Amino acid sequence: MKKVAKESHRVLKRDKFCAILMGDTRKNGHMIPLSFEVMRIFENSGFKLKETIIKEQHNCKATGYWKTNSIKYNFLLIAHEYLFVFRKR
Repeated sequence: MKKVAKESHRVLKRDKFCAILMGDTRKNGHMIPLSFEVMRIFENSGFKLKETIIKEQHNCKATGYWKTNSIKYNFLLIAHEYLFVFRKR
């Protein structure tokens, strides 16, 4: 992602926007905030965060496996993503 962020910053004109849609994941029953890690990578590449939009995922279908395990192991299904809007300064 560092290469993507740096190249995006290089080719984008000044005061123009770049948007990234990212979701998070889980590992060993714990949230892994991939979206915020990617947000920091873009900031460290020179972008400024203009907006954070939380996008609810509609029409998500949990299969029996995930629905059963979410109850069994006490975790919520991830039903959102983040849309980060950056501006090149």
